[in-house]
Amino acid sequence: MDITWEGVMPAITTKFTSDDKLDLHMFKTNIDAQIDAGVHGIVLGGTLGEASTLREEEKRKLTQETVKIINGKVPVLLNIAEQSTKAAIEAAKKAEDDGANALMMLPPMRYKSGDKETVTYFKTVAKSTKLPIMVYNNPVDYKIEVTLDMFKELVNDCPNIEAVKESTRDITNVTRIINRFGNRLKIMTGVDTLALESLLMGAHGWIAGLVCAFPKETVAIYELQRAGRIREAIELYRWFMPLLELDINPKLVQNIKLAEVYTCIGTEYVRPPRLPLFGKEREQVIDIIETALSKRPFLPPYKQL
Repeated sequence: MDITWEGVMPAITTKFTSDDKLDLHMFKTNIDAQIDAGVHGIVLGGTLGEASTLREEEKRKLTQETVKIINGKVPVLLNIAEQSTKAAIEAAKKAEDDGANALMMLPPMRYKSGDKETVTYFKTVAKSTKLPIMVYNNPVDYKIEVTLDMFKELVNDCPNIEAVKESTRDITNVTRIINRFGNRLKIMTGVDTLALESLLMGAHGWIAGLVCAFPKETVAIYELQRAGRIREAIELYRWFMPLLELDINPKLVQNIKLAEVYTCIGTEYVRPPRLPLFGKEREQVIDIIETALSKRPFLPPYKQL
């Protein structure tokens, strides 16, 4: 399947049972809700997917199950976040074998690689696979920035490096990327609280977090702005903002999973050492969710725009 780098692609959460096993039933419930809402792709194994806690066989099982559930409706992407180039190459091969349509790739984990090391890492993995690649550029959380000069070397040398998940928190970077690369490097905004601004400045799509609990509202914002109905998109985005802020928080996994409980498409179970929210922190998040739900807006027929 060819991938079109546009639209809303959920960074999907991994569902667990109370005894810390994969909950494939609730996982399917959530994926079905995403597809019904009109998302344009599914991203597995990201931070929201608690990838660092997943065993290799669990990642493969989730990929295989998602491919089966999706059945070609939208592309399935697997995130690669490894400590060594060798492990990243192996992960890319397994993703391809398991039916993934594309990869999202972080720089090397733990080791703070220099510019040349980072570029060499991406190039080596890209040349080992036929799958299209989206480079995840998040220097705020992962401490390594892929600069425009580094991207120039990557796109010149690796045709399958096609997109960037732009998470620098700098809206002007969208314009810089477009000015430098035109349509050669597609831009997927990766920060929920900057999503509409990024789309209006030319980003092609949105790798989203709160979409896991509110898929229809997320897709509606994308489709409204795409259709030029900016005022309606802004009004919906303003309602959504207190929820979107739950994504830019160290407890984003717990926050979003709690929101999924309230919208009946997830559970709170997380993999230790994470624990579900408790105390005042839990009360504050519940208040945000319940307040938003009490004012949940009516959505226009956004799929027909």
